[in-house]
Amino acid sequence: MGSSRSSRKKAVAVSEVSFVVPTRNSGRTLEACLRSLRAQAGTAAEVVVVDGGSGDATREIAKVFADRVLVHAGERNAQRNAGWRAARGRVVAFLDSDMVLDPGAATEASTAFCQDPGLGGLVVPEYAFGAGFFARCRAHERRLTARGSARFFRRSAVELAGGFDESLYGCDDGEFAERIAADGWTIGRLDAAVGRDEGRLSLGRAFAKKRSYGRKLYEYPQLPRQERRTVDHPSLVTPARLAKAPALTVGLALLKAVEVGGVLCGMAEQRRAQRG
Repeated sequence: MGSSRSSRKKAVAVSEVSFVVPTRNSGRTLEACLRSLRAQAGTAAEVVVVDGGSGDATREIAKVFADRVLVHAGERNAQRNAGWRAARGRVVAFLDSDMVLDPGAATEASTAFCQDPGLGGLVVPEYAFGAGFFARCRAHERRLTARGSARFFRRSAVELAGGFDESLYGCDDGEFAERIAADGWTIGRLDAAVGRDEGRLSLGRAFAKKRSYGRKLYEYPQLPRQERRTVDHPSLVTPARLAKAPALTVGLALLKAVEVGGVLCGMAEQRRAQRG
């Protein structure tokens, strides 16, 4: 135990990459997330967890694997800002607590930033996994869209941009990357990927999650800046690819319809509540 703590302190002192993970009641997925960050080979990494007041075992799990555990009230962007300001790495990566990062991602990112002084951020391709038919539909969606967000950033680019916009809820990842690019930095893309644990995804869970999202979205009426399309978001959607998995395609269409319904329902409920 003593040698483990010693090596961790040494890693923090010379950290190349700082991982910032905002959490709230993330006990189901957090250990796998943090283990994947600790498994990053070849790069000294620091892990900073920022908890928003969890009522489950989230904080206890974080204390086992993280170098630093902060408590910060507020939504995800406020937690992210608190995390990167407390971090020491020259590269800062923002991951959600239900994500699992490929082992070589930190080394690949660190090398890319060293080789290109104009590089400000790196998009990480995203895949999904989980249990049940609709989790497979979500995985199908990720394969079709090659979806990913910029998650690794040069610290000086984050500082220049002023961090995440805390007045936004939704579209915040894209908005932040666009601001980084607008400051003159380039945005690249990693080969390493990150997986998102969907758990046992069902239509009911999907509706409830998006309903909650819709309520919060209504509370944050500011719209993101007009997209300048400086960040590459490839899409692999073609009729041929859709036809290869017809059941998953139909299931995905149903899932997306339910999610849109959840967002609209949540926004309508919040609007009625505010009107009294």
